[in-house]
Amino acid sequence: MCVDKAIRMGVAGVGRIGKMHAEIISRKITGLDLVAVADVNRAASDSVSSELGVEARSVADLIASSDIDAIAICTSTDTHVDLIEACAAAGKAIFCEKPISLDIAAVDRALAKVDKAGVPFMVGFNRRFDPSHKSVRDAVLEGKVGETHLARITSRDPGPPPIEYIKVSGGIFIDMMIHDLDMAAYTVGSPIVEVYAKGAVRIDPAIGAAGDIDTAVVILTHADGTLTTIDNSREAKYGYDQRVEVFGSKGLAASDNPMMHAGITMNAEGTQATPLPYFFLERYADSYVHQWEAFRDYLQSGGISPASAQDARAPIAAAIAAKESLTTGHPVKVK
Repeated sequence: MCVDKAIRMGVAGVGRIGKMHAEIISRKITGLDLVAVADVNRAASDSVSSELGVEARSVADLIASSDIDAIAICTSTDTHVDLIEACAAAGKAIFCEKPISLDIAAVDRALAKVDKAGVPFMVGFNRRFDPSHKSVRDAVLEGKVGETHLARITSRDPGPPPIEYIKVSGGIFIDMMIHDLDMAAYTVGSPIVEVYAKGAVRIDPAIGAAGDIDTAVVILTHADGTLTTIDNSREAKYGYDQRVEVFGSKGLAASDNPMMHAGITMNAEGTQATPLPYFFLERYADSYVHQWEAFRDYLQSGGISPASAQDARAPIAAAIAAKESLTTGHPVKVK
């Protein structure tokens, strides 16, 4: 899809994430024109449409509309496959929030239809577009790190989600670590071929009672032989902790946590810095904007998707392997 005029967008699903995407498209991205939003909760879509000055339609009408070129799928995970298939059949360019599905067979079916339809597709792995994380990827691509040997990713949330959410989330590997699995392949520049996972309930016994864990470590083996460790925790009292490091034959590249601001206080009690962000929308605000700029550029110029169908599938497959490894106690090949 190579176009000179603005790309006409629809957003399906305007909960917390979908509303944020609609606001960014409407207010911050030149070359994208938000036409309409849709949600099964009509009050939600009416509210967003009124706030942004766009139409509120049903999801079916959004897909069938001739005045929409691309659709952002921001609905619940269990609807993603059906909506991807419907958008592909209608010839719409697709942006889909992660994950596509908790079922790898359903993922493969949906992506096969995208490929057959030949429509542009991008998955919402926004951390790829964070300037500090991207700098690690760029350093690896530019050869500044040399041959990659080791990578390390830390991902810790300020607090766990509600238990009712955990029960339907698919578990820590596919709900939380999926971003880190994508970052591992992205920054190292080599796919994950094997996963060895360990996990525990260290924060809230109710999470264990819901069938999940709240603390996890995995060791990944990449196709090029690089080894990556990822640690996840559902609760870091000091804030939203997100760090990436890649080490190689020439040196290392790393991204650290951004502080809320650069101010510090020094007195007889010591030196105090500002805390870390406590909400992922604060931590990754810039990345969401850059993500939509990348989507626009992709549709306008064609070429390779910044976060392709294969990029969408790979972390799901790795997360499924991690879950199997946790159960069996052995490393598992990624299928």
